[in-house]
Amino acid sequence: MSNINLPVISTSSGFNKYLQEINNIPSLTKEEEFLLAKSYLENNDLEAAQRLVLSHLKLVVKIAIKYKNYGLPLPELVSEGNIGLMQAVKKYDHKLGFRLSTYAMWWIKASIQEYVLKSWSLVKIGTTSAQKKLFFSLGKIKHRIINTYARAINDQDYQEMADELGVSLKEVVEMDQRMAGPDISLNRSANREDENAEIIEFLPEQKPNQEISLLQKQDIENKKLVLAEAMQVLNEREVKILTARKLNYSPETLDSLSAEYNISKERVRQIESRAFEKLQNYVLARISRDGQLIKAISE
Repeated sequence: MSNINLPVISTSSGFNKYLQEINNIPSLTKEEEFLLAKSYLENNDLEAAQRLVLSHLKLVVKIAIKYKNYGLPLPELVSEGNIGLMQAVKKYDHKLGFRLSTYAMWWIKASIQEYVLKSWSLVKIGTTSAQKKLFFSLGKIKHRIINTYARAINDQDYQEMADELGVSLKEVVEMDQRMAGPDISLNRSANREDENAEIIEFLPEQKPNQEISLLQKQDIENKKLVLAEAMQVLNEREVKILTARKLNYSPETLDSLSAEYNISKERVRQIESRAFEKLQNYVLARISRDGQLIKAISE
Protein backbone atom coordinates (compact mmCIF):
# COMPACT_ATOMS: atom_id res chain seq x y z
CA MET A 1 0.00 0.00 0.00
CA SER A 2 2.97 2.32 0.57
CA ASN A 3 3.76 2.05 -3.17
CA ILE A 4 0.56 3.83 -4.17
CA ASN A 5 1.19 7.15 -5.93
CA LEU A 6 -1.25 9.94 -5.08
CA PRO A 7 -1.53 13.42 -6.62
CA VAL A 8 0.82 15.73 -4.73
CA ILE A 9 -0.67 18.33 -2.38
CA SER A 10 1.97 20.96 -3.08
CA THR A 11 2.24 24.36 -1.45
CA SER A 12 4.11 25.63 -4.51
CA SER A 13 1.48 24.71 -7.09
CA GLY A 14 -1.38 25.30 -4.69
CA PHE A 15 -4.21 23.24 -3.28
CA ASN A 16 -6.51 24.22 -6.15
CA LYS A 17 -4.34 22.28 -8.61
CA TYR A 18 -4.73 19.18 -6.43
CA LEU A 19 -8.50 19.64 -6.41
CA GLN A 20 -8.54 19.98 -10.19
CA GLU A 21 -6.49 16.80 -10.55
CA ILE A 22 -8.69 14.64 -8.36
CA ASN A 23 -11.84 16.11 -9.90
CA ASN A 24 -10.75 14.63 -13.24
CA ILE A 25 -10.44 11.13 -11.78
CA PRO A 26 -13.53 9.11 -12.83
CA SER A 27 -15.72 7.41 -10.25
CA LEU A 28 -16.06 3.65 -10.29
CA THR A 29 -19.23 1.71 -10.98
CA LYS A 30 -20.33 -0.81 -8.37
CA GLU A 31 -19.14 -3.65 -10.62
CA GLU A 32 -15.73 -2.04 -11.28
CA GLU A 33 -15.22 -1.43 -7.57
CA PHE A 34 -16.14 -5.03 -6.74
CA LEU A 35 -13.69 -6.49 -9.26
CA LEU A 36 -10.84 -4.18 -8.22
CA ALA A 37 -11.37 -4.92 -4.51
CA LYS A 38 -11.49 -8.65 -5.28
CA SER A 39 -8.26 -8.44 -7.27
CA TYR A 40 -6.45 -6.58 -4.49
CA LEU A 41 -7.73 -8.84 -1.72
CA GLU A 42 -7.00 -12.12 -3.52
CA ASN A 43 -3.94 -11.23 -5.63
CA ASN A 44 -2.44 -8.24 -3.80
CA ASP A 45 -2.94 -6.26 -7.01
CA LEU A 46 -1.47 -2.84 -6.15
CA GLU A 47 -2.67 -1.30 -9.40
CA ALA A 48 -6.24 -2.22 -8.41
CA ALA A 49 -5.65 -0.76 -4.94
CA GLN A 50 -4.39 2.48 -6.48
CA ARG A 51 -7.52 2.83 -8.62
CA LEU A 52 -9.68 2.28 -5.53
CA VAL A 53 -7.80 4.96 -3.60
CA LEU A 54 -7.71 7.50 -6.44
CA SER A 55 -11.42 7.18 -7.15
CA HIS A 56 -12.24 8.11 -3.53
CA LEU A 57 -9.95 11.12 -3.05
CA LYS A 58 -12.89 13.49 -3.60
CA LEU A 59 -14.64 11.82 -0.65
CA VAL A 60 -11.65 12.66 1.56
CA VAL A 61 -11.84 16.35 0.64
CA LYS A 62 -15.58 16.41 1.26
CA ILE A 63 -15.06 15.00 4.77
CA ALA A 64 -11.98 17.12 5.54
CA ILE A 65 -13.87 20.36 4.79
CA LYS A 66 -16.14 19.61 7.76
CA TYR A 67 -13.11 19.90 10.07
CA LYS A 68 -11.68 23.15 8.67
CA ASN A 69 -12.98 25.22 11.61
CA TYR A 70 -10.45 23.70 14.02
CA GLY A 71 -7.67 26.06 12.95
CA LEU A 72 -5.71 23.58 10.84
CA PRO A 73 -4.83 23.96 7.12
CA LEU A 74 -7.21 22.08 4.84
CA PRO A 75 -4.34 20.46 2.85
CA GLU A 76 -3.04 18.91 6.09
CA LEU A 77 -6.48 17.55 6.95
CA VAL A 78 -6.79 16.09 3.45
CA SER A 79 -3.36 14.46 3.71
CA GLU A 80 -4.36 12.79 6.98
CA GLY A 81 -7.69 11.73 5.48
CA ASN A 82 -5.83 10.13 2.57
CA ILE A 83 -3.91 7.99 5.05
CA GLY A 84 -7.23 6.84 6.51
CA LEU A 85 -8.51 6.08 3.01
CA MET A 86 -5.51 3.87 2.24
CA GLN A 87 -6.06 1.99 5.50
CA ALA A 88 -9.69 1.49 4.52
CA VAL A 89 -8.76 0.07 1.11
CA LYS A 90 -6.23 -2.22 2.78
CA LYS A 91 -8.85 -3.67 5.14
CA TYR A 92 -11.93 -3.53 2.88
CA ASP A 93 -13.67 -6.83 2.14
CA HIS A 94 -15.86 -6.65 -0.96
CA LYS A 95 -17.77 -9.78 0.11
CA LEU A 96 -19.49 -7.87 2.93
CA GLY A 97 -21.89 -6.35 0.42
CA PHE A 98 -21.53 -2.59 0.96
CA ARG A 99 -19.63 0.01 -1.06
CA LEU A 100 -16.10 1.07 -0.23
CA SER A 101 -17.21 4.67 0.40
CA THR A 102 -19.45 3.53 3.28
CA TYR A 103 -16.57 1.65 4.88
CA ALA A 104 -13.89 4.23 4.11
CA MET A 105 -15.85 7.10 5.61
CA TRP A 106 -15.19 5.81 9.13
CA TRP A 107 -11.45 5.40 8.53
CA ILE A 108 -11.13 8.85 6.94
CA LYS A 109 -12.97 10.55 9.81
CA ALA A 110 -10.97 8.63 12.42
CA SER A 111 -7.67 9.61 10.82
CA ILE A 112 -8.58 13.30 10.57
CA GLN A 113 -10.02 13.41 14.08
CA GLU A 114 -6.91 11.78 15.50
CA TYR A 115 -4.76 14.41 13.76
CA VAL A 116 -6.93 17.25 15.09
CA LEU A 117 -6.79 15.82 18.61
CA LYS A 118 -3.00 15.49 18.47
CA SER A 119 -2.71 19.06 17.20
CA TRP A 120 -4.79 20.24 20.15
CA SER A 121 -3.10 17.95 22.66
CA LEU A 122 -1.54 20.82 24.58
CA VAL A 123 -5.01 22.14 25.35
CA LYS A 124 -5.63 18.99 27.40
CA ILE A 125 -9.06 18.40 25.93
CA GLY A 126 -9.27 14.96 27.52
CA THR A 127 -9.32 11.48 26.06
CA THR A 128 -12.72 10.05 27.00
CA SER A 129 -15.26 9.48 24.23
CA ALA A 130 -17.61 12.04 25.82
CA GLN A 131 -14.88 14.70 25.82
CA LYS A 132 -13.95 13.94 22.21
CA LYS A 133 -17.61 14.23 21.20
CA LEU A 134 -17.87 17.56 23.02
CA PHE A 135 -14.70 18.85 21.36
CA PHE A 136 -15.86 18.07 17.82
CA SER A 137 -19.52 19.02 18.34
CA LEU A 138 -18.93 22.33 20.13
CA GLY A 139 -17.23 24.01 17.19
CA LYS A 140 -19.98 22.92 14.77
CA ILE A 141 -22.77 24.21 17.02
CA LYS A 142 -21.00 27.54 17.64
CA HIS A 143 -20.41 27.94 13.90
CA ARG A 144 -24.10 27.26 13.23
CA ILE A 145 -25.25 29.86 15.78
CA ILE A 146 -22.80 32.56 14.65
CA ASN A 147 -23.62 32.06 10.96
CA THR A 148 -27.37 31.96 11.54
CA TYR A 149 -27.70 34.93 13.90
CA ALA A 150 -24.53 36.95 13.09
CA ARG A 151 -23.83 37.57 16.78
CA ALA A 152 -21.61 36.37 19.60
CA ILE A 153 -22.41 33.33 21.76
CA ASN A 154 -24.37 34.15 24.91
CA ASP A 155 -25.09 32.34 28.18
CA GLN A 156 -28.32 30.82 26.92
CA ASP A 157 -26.49 29.38 23.91
CA TYR A 158 -24.04 27.64 26.25
CA GLN A 159 -26.91 26.11 28.21
CA GLU A 160 -28.62 24.92 25.02
CA MET A 161 -25.33 23.41 23.81
CA ALA A 162 -25.02 21.55 27.11
CA ASP A 163 -28.59 20.24 26.79
CA GLU A 164 -28.08 19.24 23.16
CA LEU A 165 -24.81 17.40 23.88
CA GLY A 166 -25.94 15.87 27.16
CA VAL A 167 -23.14 17.38 29.27
CA SER A 168 -22.98 19.94 32.06
CA LEU A 169 -22.85 23.68 31.44
CA LYS A 170 -19.48 23.78 33.22
CA GLU A 171 -17.99 21.23 30.78
CA VAL A 172 -19.15 23.26 27.77
CA VAL A 173 -17.75 26.54 29.13
CA GLU A 174 -14.42 24.94 30.09
CA MET A 175 -14.02 23.28 26.69
CA ASP A 176 -14.86 26.51 24.89
CA GLN A 177 -12.27 28.38 26.95
CA ARG A 178 -9.64 25.76 26.12
CA MET A 179 -10.46 25.93 22.42
CA ALA A 180 -10.45 29.73 22.39
CA GLY A 181 -7.26 30.16 24.40
CA PRO A 182 -3.67 29.59 23.28
CA ASP A 183 -2.38 26.03 23.42
CA ILE A 184 0.81 26.99 25.23
CA SER A 185 2.47 30.05 26.66
CA LEU A 186 4.07 32.05 23.89
CA ASN A 187 6.65 33.29 26.35
CA ARG A 188 7.83 29.81 27.28
CA SER A 189 11.41 28.94 26.37
CA ALA A 190 11.60 27.62 22.82
CA ASN A 191 14.33 25.11 23.72
CA ARG A 192 16.39 24.09 26.67
CA GLU A 193 19.71 25.15 25.17
CA ASP A 194 18.74 28.79 24.75
CA GLU A 195 16.47 29.78 27.61
CA ASN A 196 16.38 33.39 26.40
CA ALA A 197 14.73 32.39 23.11
CA GLU A 198 10.95 32.49 23.43
CA ILE A 199 8.44 30.73 21.20
CA ILE A 200 6.80 34.03 20.28
CA GLU A 201 10.01 35.07 18.48
CA PHE A 202 9.54 32.25 15.95
CA LEU A 203 5.87 32.91 15.20
CA PRO A 204 4.71 34.94 12.19
CA GLU A 205 2.87 38.22 12.71
CA GLN A 206 -0.72 37.36 13.63
CA LYS A 207 -2.22 40.84 13.36
CA PRO A 208 -4.62 40.89 10.40
CA ASN A 209 -3.82 43.35 7.67
CA GLN A 210 -6.24 46.06 6.58
CA GLU A 211 -7.57 44.01 3.65
CA ILE A 212 -8.37 40.97 5.81
CA SER A 213 -10.04 43.16 8.46
CA LEU A 214 -12.19 44.76 5.77
CA LEU A 215 -13.20 41.37 4.34
CA GLN A 216 -14.14 40.13 7.82
CA LYS A 217 -16.22 43.26 8.40
CA GLN A 218 -17.95 42.82 5.05
CA ASP A 219 -18.66 39.16 5.85
CA ILE A 220 -20.40 40.14 9.10
CA GLU A 221 -22.42 42.83 7.32
CA ASN A 222 -23.46 40.36 4.60
CA LYS A 223 -24.66 37.87 7.23
CA LYS A 224 -26.70 40.61 8.90
CA LEU A 225 -28.29 41.51 5.56
CA VAL A 226 -29.21 37.87 4.86
CA LEU A 227 -30.63 37.57 8.39
CA ALA A 228 -32.70 40.73 7.89
CA GLU A 229 -34.06 39.29 4.61
CA ALA A 230 -34.83 35.98 6.29
CA MET A 231 -36.75 37.68 9.10
CA GLN A 232 -39.25 38.92 6.51
CA VAL A 233 -40.61 35.38 6.05
CA LEU A 234 -41.74 35.38 9.70
CA ASN A 235 -44.92 36.88 11.10
CA GLU A 236 -44.78 39.64 13.71
CA ARG A 237 -45.08 37.37 16.75
CA GLU A 238 -42.43 34.97 15.43
CA VAL A 239 -40.03 37.87 14.85
CA LYS A 240 -40.54 39.22 18.37
CA ILE A 241 -40.19 35.84 20.09
CA LEU A 242 -37.19 34.73 18.04
CA THR A 243 -35.49 38.09 18.61
CA ALA A 244 -36.18 37.96 22.33
CA ARG A 245 -34.96 34.37 22.65
CA LYS A 246 -32.07 34.23 20.17
CA LEU A 247 -30.90 37.61 18.91
CA ASN A 248 -30.74 39.68 22.08
CA TYR A 249 -27.53 39.44 24.06
CA SER A 250 -29.59 38.93 27.24
CA PRO A 251 -32.35 36.53 26.12
CA GLU A 252 -35.79 36.67 27.69
CA THR A 253 -37.04 33.62 29.56
CA LEU A 254 -39.91 31.40 28.50
CA ASP A 255 -41.79 32.53 31.61
CA SER A 256 -41.64 36.23 30.72
CA LEU A 257 -42.71 35.65 27.11
CA SER A 258 -45.46 33.30 28.24
CA ALA A 259 -46.87 36.05 30.46
CA GLU A 260 -46.46 38.75 27.78
CA TYR A 261 -48.36 36.81 25.09
CA ASN A 262 -50.69 34.99 27.48
CA ILE A 263 -49.73 31.57 26.12
CA SER A 264 -48.05 28.53 27.66
CA LYS A 265 -44.26 28.17 27.86
CA GLU A 266 -44.52 25.16 25.57
CA ARG A 267 -46.36 27.26 22.99
CA VAL A 268 -43.59 29.88 23.16
CA ARG A 269 -41.03 27.14 22.60
CA GLN A 270 -42.99 25.82 19.60
CA ILE A 271 -43.20 29.29 18.00
CA GLU A 272 -39.48 29.82 18.57
CA SER A 273 -38.65 26.45 17.04
CA ARG A 274 -40.91 27.01 14.02
CA ALA A 275 -39.48 30.49 13.45
CA PHE A 276 -35.93 29.17 13.63
CA GLU A 277 -36.76 26.42 11.12
CA LYS A 278 -38.22 29.00 8.69
CA LEU A 279 -35.13 31.15 9.13
CA GLN A 280 -32.79 28.24 8.57
CA ASN A 281 -34.64 27.09 5.44
CA TYR A 282 -34.47 30.59 3.96
CA VAL A 283 -30.74 30.94 4.65
CA LEU A 284 -29.99 27.50 3.19
CA ALA A 285 -32.04 28.29 0.08
CA ARG A 286 -30.24 31.61 -0.29
CA ILE A 287 -26.82 29.95 0.01
CA SER A 288 -27.82 27.33 -2.57
CA ARG A 289 -29.13 30.01 -4.94
CA ASP A 290 -25.99 32.14 -4.59
CA GLY A 291 -23.80 29.08 -5.13
CA GLN A 292 -25.61 28.22 -8.36
CA LEU A 293 -25.24 31.82 -9.54
CA ILE A 294 -21.49 31.83 -8.85
CA LYS A 295 -21.13 28.51 -10.67
CA ALA A 296 -23.04 29.84 -13.68
CA ILE A 297 -20.89 32.98 -13.81
CA SER A 298 -17.64 31.01 -13.58
CA GLU A 299 -18.57 28.56 -16.34
